[in-house]
Amino acid sequence: MRLSDVRNVAVLGTGTMGPGMVQLFAQAGYRVSMWGRTDASVKRGLDRLRSNLEVFHQNGLLGKKEMELALARVRGCTNLEEAVEGASFVVEAIAEDLSLKKDVFAQLDGTCANGTILCTNTSGLSVTAIASATRRPEEVIATHFWNPPQLVPLVEIVRGRKTSNETAHLATGLMTRIGKVPVQVQKEVPGFIGNRLQFALLREALYIVEEGIATMEDVDTAVKMGFGRRLPVTGPLETVDLGGVDTFLAVSRYLMKDLCCSKEPSPLLMDAVRRGWLGAKSGRGLYERTPEDSGLLAKAREQELIGSLKRDHGKGAK
Repeated sequence: MRLSDVRNVAVLGTGTMGPGMVQLFAQAGYRVSMWGRTDASVKRGLDRLRSNLEVFHQNGLLGKKEMELALARVRGCTNLEEAVEGASFVVEAIAEDLSLKKDVFAQLDGTCANGTILCTNTSGLSVTAIASATRRPEEVIATHFWNPPQLVPLVEIVRGRKTSNETAHLATGLMTRIGKVPVQVQKEVPGFIGNRLQFALLREALYIVEEGIATMEDVDTAVKMGFGRRLPVTGPLETVDLGGVDTFLAVSRYLMKDLCCSKEPSPLLMDAVRRGWLGAKSGRGLYERTPEDSGLLAKAREQELIGSLKRDHGKGAK
Protein backbone atom coordinates (compact mmCIF):
# COMPACT_ATOMS: atom_id res chain seq x y z
CA MET A 1 0.00 0.00 0.00
CA ARG A 2 1.18 3.51 -0.83
CA LEU A 3 0.74 6.56 1.37
CA SER A 4 -1.59 8.06 -1.24
CA ASP A 5 -3.90 5.05 -0.80
CA VAL A 6 -4.69 6.02 2.80
CA ARG A 7 -7.99 7.91 2.89
CA ASN A 8 -9.90 6.41 5.82
CA VAL A 9 -8.49 6.12 9.34
CA ALA A 10 -9.92 4.58 12.52
CA VAL A 11 -8.92 5.68 16.02
CA LEU A 12 -9.90 3.33 18.84
CA GLY A 13 -10.39 5.11 22.14
CA THR A 14 -12.13 8.26 23.32
CA GLY A 15 -10.14 9.04 26.45
CA THR A 16 -7.03 11.14 27.03
CA MET A 17 -5.39 10.54 23.63
CA GLY A 18 -8.08 9.51 21.14
CA PRO A 19 -9.82 12.85 20.43
CA GLY A 20 -6.52 14.69 19.85
CA MET A 21 -5.37 11.99 17.42
CA VAL A 22 -8.71 12.14 15.60
CA GLN A 23 -8.26 15.89 15.30
CA LEU A 24 -4.86 15.53 13.65
CA PHE A 25 -6.10 13.12 10.99
CA ALA A 26 -9.30 15.08 10.35
CA GLN A 27 -7.44 18.38 9.98
CA ALA A 28 -5.12 16.70 7.48
CA GLY A 29 -8.10 15.75 5.30
CA TYR A 30 -8.67 12.11 6.29
CA ARG A 31 -12.08 10.61 7.03
CA VAL A 32 -11.91 9.31 10.60
CA SER A 33 -13.97 6.88 12.66
CA MET A 34 -13.63 7.27 16.43
CA TRP A 35 -14.57 4.10 18.31
CA GLY A 36 -15.69 3.98 21.92
CA ARG A 37 -17.24 1.19 23.95
CA THR A 38 -20.41 3.12 24.85
CA ASP A 39 -22.54 5.92 23.44
CA ALA A 40 -21.58 8.03 26.45
CA SER A 41 -17.84 7.59 25.81
CA VAL A 42 -18.25 8.43 22.13
CA LYS A 43 -20.16 11.58 23.06
CA ARG A 44 -17.41 12.60 25.49
CA GLY A 45 -14.81 12.02 22.79
CA LEU A 46 -16.68 14.09 20.22
CA ASP A 47 -17.27 16.87 22.75
CA ARG A 48 -13.55 16.96 23.54
CA LEU A 49 -12.75 17.02 19.82
CA ARG A 50 -15.02 20.05 19.32
CA SER A 51 -13.46 21.76 22.32
CA ASN A 52 -9.92 21.12 21.05
CA LEU A 53 -10.78 22.45 17.61
CA GLU A 54 -12.34 25.55 19.16
CA VAL A 55 -9.12 26.20 21.08
CA PHE A 56 -7.19 26.01 17.79
CA HIS A 57 -9.67 28.41 16.19
CA GLN A 58 -9.50 30.89 19.08
CA ASN A 59 -5.70 30.91 18.90
CA GLY A 60 -5.51 31.50 15.15
CA LEU A 61 -4.30 28.01 14.28
CA LEU A 62 -7.46 27.00 12.42
CA GLY A 63 -10.06 28.93 10.44
CA LYS A 64 -13.78 28.54 11.11
CA LYS A 65 -14.33 26.79 7.78
CA GLU A 66 -11.39 24.43 8.40
CA MET A 67 -12.82 23.58 11.81
CA GLU A 68 -16.22 22.75 10.33
CA LEU A 69 -14.66 20.63 7.58
CA ALA A 70 -12.59 18.70 10.12
CA LEU A 71 -15.67 17.95 12.22
CA ALA A 72 -17.57 16.82 9.12
CA ARG A 73 -14.90 14.20 8.41
CA VAL A 74 -15.38 12.49 11.81
CA ARG A 75 -17.96 9.94 12.88
CA GLY A 76 -18.28 8.21 16.20
CA CYS A 77 -19.39 4.61 16.67
CA THR A 78 -19.54 1.83 19.25
CA ASN A 79 -19.33 -1.08 16.82
CA LEU A 80 -15.71 -2.05 16.20
CA GLU A 81 -16.38 -3.74 12.88
CA GLU A 82 -18.23 -0.65 11.64
CA ALA A 83 -15.46 1.64 12.88
CA VAL A 84 -12.69 -0.09 10.92
CA GLU A 85 -14.70 -0.80 7.77
CA GLY A 86 -12.83 0.71 4.84
CA ALA A 87 -9.99 1.97 7.04
CA SER A 88 -6.48 1.34 5.78
CA PHE A 89 -4.82 2.74 8.92
CA VAL A 90 -6.03 1.91 12.44
CA VAL A 91 -4.62 3.41 15.65
CA GLU A 92 -5.44 1.85 19.02
CA ALA A 93 -5.46 4.25 21.98
CA ILE A 94 -7.10 2.28 24.79
CA ALA A 95 -5.87 1.65 28.35
CA GLU A 96 -2.19 0.76 28.85
CA ASP A 97 -2.88 -2.90 29.57
CA LEU A 98 -1.22 -5.61 27.48
CA SER A 99 -4.06 -8.13 27.73
CA LEU A 100 -6.66 -5.53 26.71
CA LYS A 101 -4.58 -4.44 23.76
CA LYS A 102 -4.02 -8.02 22.63
CA ASP A 103 -7.76 -8.67 22.80
CA VAL A 104 -8.45 -5.66 20.58
CA PHE A 105 -5.72 -6.58 18.10
CA ALA A 106 -7.07 -10.12 17.86
CA GLN A 107 -10.45 -8.61 16.94
CA LEU A 108 -8.82 -6.28 14.42
CA ASP A 109 -7.00 -9.21 12.85
CA GLY A 110 -10.30 -10.93 12.18
CA THR A 111 -12.08 -7.78 10.99
CA CYS A 112 -9.67 -5.58 9.02
CA ALA A 113 -8.83 -6.20 5.39
CA ASN A 114 -5.42 -7.59 4.48
CA GLY A 115 -2.93 -4.78 4.09
CA THR A 116 -4.48 -2.59 6.80
CA ILE A 117 -1.79 -1.08 9.04
CA LEU A 118 -2.54 -1.77 12.71
CA CYS A 119 -0.92 0.70 15.12
CA THR A 120 -0.74 0.83 18.88
CA ASN A 121 -0.28 4.02 20.86
CA THR A 122 1.34 2.17 23.75
CA SER A 123 3.70 4.25 25.90
CA GLY A 124 6.21 1.44 26.15
CA LEU A 125 4.70 -2.05 26.02
CA SER A 126 6.16 -4.62 23.65
CA VAL A 127 4.95 -4.19 20.07
CA THR A 128 6.00 -7.78 19.41
CA ALA A 129 3.78 -9.02 22.24
CA ILE A 130 0.81 -7.00 20.97
CA ALA A 131 1.39 -8.20 17.40
CA SER A 132 1.45 -11.83 18.59
CA ALA A 133 -2.33 -11.64 18.93
CA THR A 134 -2.58 -11.34 15.12
CA ARG A 135 -1.67 -13.41 12.08
CA ARG A 136 -0.11 -10.33 10.46
CA PRO A 137 2.70 -9.11 12.76
CA GLU A 138 4.42 -7.55 9.74
CA GLU A 139 1.57 -5.00 9.60
CA VAL A 140 1.67 -4.07 13.31
CA ILE A 141 3.66 -1.10 14.60
CA ALA A 142 3.65 1.45 17.43
CA THR A 143 2.98 5.10 16.73
CA HIS A 144 3.41 6.59 20.19
CA PHE A 145 1.88 10.07 20.30
CA TRP A 146 2.60 12.34 23.27
CA ASN A 147 -0.03 14.01 25.42
CA PRO A 148 -1.74 16.22 24.38
CA PRO A 149 -1.28 14.77 20.88
CA GLN A 150 -2.76 17.73 19.00
CA LEU A 151 -0.16 20.02 20.60
CA VAL A 152 3.01 17.92 21.08
CA PRO A 153 4.80 17.24 17.76
CA LEU A 154 6.63 14.04 18.73
CA VAL A 155 5.59 10.57 17.61
CA GLU A 156 7.82 7.57 18.35
CA ILE A 157 7.82 4.91 15.61
CA VAL A 158 8.55 1.48 17.10
CA ARG A 159 8.75 -1.78 15.19
CA GLY A 160 8.06 -5.21 16.54
CA ARG A 161 10.43 -8.02 15.63
CA LYS A 162 8.39 -8.88 12.52
CA THR A 163 7.22 -5.40 11.44
CA SER A 164 7.98 -4.91 7.75
CA ASN A 165 9.97 -2.05 6.25
CA GLU A 166 6.91 -1.13 4.20
CA THR A 167 4.76 -0.75 7.32
CA ALA A 168 7.39 1.39 9.05
CA HIS A 169 7.86 3.56 5.96
CA LEU A 170 4.13 4.16 5.53
CA ALA A 171 3.54 4.91 9.21
CA THR A 172 6.43 7.38 9.26
CA GLY A 173 5.19 9.08 6.11
CA LEU A 174 1.66 9.40 7.45
CA MET A 175 2.84 10.88 10.73
CA THR A 176 4.79 13.51 8.79
CA ARG A 177 1.76 14.24 6.61
CA ILE A 178 -0.45 14.98 9.62
CA GLY A 179 2.16 17.39 10.98
CA LYS A 180 4.01 15.24 13.48
CA VAL A 181 7.77 14.86 13.98
CA PRO A 182 8.51 11.10 13.93
CA VAL A 183 11.58 9.54 15.53
CA GLN A 184 12.67 5.95 14.94
CA VAL A 185 13.25 3.62 17.89
CA GLN A 186 15.91 1.29 16.52
CA LYS A 187 15.59 -1.36 19.24
CA GLU A 188 12.39 -2.48 20.95
CA VAL A 189 12.83 -1.75 24.67
CA PRO A 190 10.31 -0.88 27.43
CA GLY A 191 9.52 2.84 27.48
CA PHE A 192 11.04 3.52 24.05
CA ILE A 193 13.01 6.83 24.02
CA GLY A 194 10.82 9.45 25.63
CA ASN A 195 9.54 7.58 28.67
CA ARG A 196 12.97 6.19 29.49
CA LEU A 197 14.26 9.77 29.63
CA GLN A 198 11.17 11.09 31.40
CA PHE A 199 11.24 8.42 34.10
CA ALA A 200 14.99 8.76 34.65
CA LEU A 201 14.35 12.42 35.51
CA LEU A 202 11.29 11.54 37.60
CA ARG A 203 13.20 8.92 39.60
CA GLU A 204 15.86 11.46 40.58
CA ALA A 205 13.28 14.20 41.26
CA LEU A 206 11.36 11.93 43.65
CA TYR A 207 14.60 10.77 45.30
CA ILE A 208 15.67 14.37 45.96
CA VAL A 209 12.37 14.98 47.75
CA GLU A 210 12.51 11.65 49.66
CA GLU A 211 16.04 12.43 50.88
CA GLY A 212 15.07 15.92 52.07
CA ILE A 213 17.47 17.58 49.64
CA ALA A 214 14.77 19.95 48.36
CA THR A 215 11.01 20.43 48.40
CA MET A 216 8.74 19.34 45.55
CA GLU A 217 8.13 22.98 44.71
CA ASP A 218 11.83 23.76 44.41
CA VAL A 219 12.53 20.61 42.36
CA ASP A 220 9.84 21.61 39.86
CA THR A 221 11.09 25.22 39.82
CA ALA A 222 14.68 24.08 39.20
CA VAL A 223 13.55 22.19 36.08
CA LYS A 224 11.18 24.87 34.76
CA MET A 225 13.49 27.83 35.40
CA GLY A 226 16.76 26.02 34.67
CA PHE A 227 17.61 23.43 32.07
CA GLY A 228 13.96 23.14 31.04
CA ARG A 229 14.29 26.53 29.36
CA ARG A 230 16.99 25.14 27.03
CA LEU A 231 15.30 21.88 26.12
CA PRO A 232 13.16 23.21 23.23
CA VAL A 233 16.43 24.10 21.46
CA THR A 234 19.13 21.79 22.80
CA GLY A 235 18.56 18.18 23.77
CA PRO A 236 20.73 16.52 26.43
CA LEU A 237 23.40 15.32 23.99
CA GLU A 238 23.62 18.67 22.19
CA THR A 239 23.96 20.29 25.61
CA VAL A 240 27.04 18.15 26.27
CA ASP A 241 28.71 19.49 23.12
CA LEU A 242 27.89 23.11 23.96
CA GLY A 243 28.97 22.75 27.59
CA GLY A 244 32.08 20.71 26.83
CA VAL A 245 32.41 16.94 26.71
CA ASP A 246 35.36 17.09 29.10
CA THR A 247 33.32 19.10 31.62
CA PHE A 248 30.46 16.63 31.53
CA LEU A 249 32.90 13.74 31.93
CA ALA A 250 34.46 15.41 34.97
CA VAL A 251 31.06 15.89 36.61
CA SER A 252 30.06 12.33 35.70
CA ARG A 253 33.07 10.93 37.56
CA TYR A 254 31.83 12.16 40.95
CA LEU A 255 28.07 12.52 40.39
CA MET A 256 26.96 9.30 38.69
CA LYS A 257 27.72 7.14 41.73
CA ASP A 258 25.60 9.42 43.93
CA LEU A 259 22.45 9.43 41.73
CA CYS A 260 19.43 7.31 42.54
CA CYS A 261 19.66 3.86 40.96
CA SER A 262 16.62 2.21 42.56
CA LYS A 263 14.97 -0.54 40.52
CA GLU A 264 11.68 -0.15 42.40
CA PRO A 265 8.91 2.48 42.15
CA SER A 266 9.29 5.48 44.45
CA PRO A 267 7.78 5.19 47.95
CA LEU A 268 6.26 8.64 47.39
CA LEU A 269 4.30 7.35 44.38
CA MET A 270 3.23 4.15 46.11
CA ASP A 271 2.07 6.02 49.21
CA ALA A 272 0.09 8.53 47.14
CA VAL A 273 -1.71 5.77 45.25
CA ARG A 274 -2.42 3.89 48.48
CA ARG A 275 -4.08 7.03 49.85
CA GLY A 276 -6.10 7.51 46.66
CA TRP A 277 -4.16 10.65 45.71
CA LEU A 278 -4.16 10.04 41.96
CA GLY A 279 -3.65 13.59 40.73
CA ALA A 280 -6.03 16.04 39.09
CA LYS A 281 -8.56 13.29 38.34
CA SER A 282 -9.04 12.54 42.06
CA GLY A 283 -8.63 16.05 43.48
CA ARG A 284 -5.17 15.50 44.93
CA GLY A 285 -1.86 14.01 43.84
CA LEU A 286 1.67 14.69 45.02
CA TYR A 287 0.46 18.27 45.44
CA GLU A 288 -2.71 19.29 47.24
CA ARG A 289 -4.53 21.46 44.71
CA THR A 290 -8.12 22.53 44.22
CA PRO A 291 -9.81 21.51 40.96
CA GLU A 292 -9.60 25.16 39.93
CA ASP A 293 -5.83 25.23 40.51
CA SER A 294 -5.38 22.00 38.52
CA GLY A 295 -7.44 23.52 35.71
CA LEU A 296 -5.28 26.64 35.68
CA LEU A 297 -2.11 24.53 35.53
CA ALA A 298 -3.49 22.50 32.59
CA LYS A 299 -4.50 25.73 30.85
CA ALA A 300 -1.04 27.23 31.36
CA ARG A 301 0.52 24.10 29.83
CA GLU A 302 -1.89 24.30 26.91
CA GLN A 303 -1.05 27.95 26.22
CA GLU A 304 2.69 27.27 26.40
CA LEU A 305 2.35 24.41 23.90
CA ILE A 306 0.14 26.52 21.63
CA GLY A 307 2.82 29.22 21.63
CA SER A 308 5.39 26.63 20.57
CA LEU A 309 3.04 25.33 17.88
CA LYS A 310 2.58 28.84 16.51
CA ARG A 311 6.34 29.27 16.30
CA ASP A 312 6.60 25.90 14.55
CA HIS A 313 4.02 27.08 12.01
CA GLY A 314 5.72 30.45 11.58
CA LYS A 315 2.79 32.37 13.02
CA GLY A 316 4.58 33.81 16.01
CA ALA A 317 3.24 33.63 19.54
CA LYS A 318 0.64 36.25 20.44
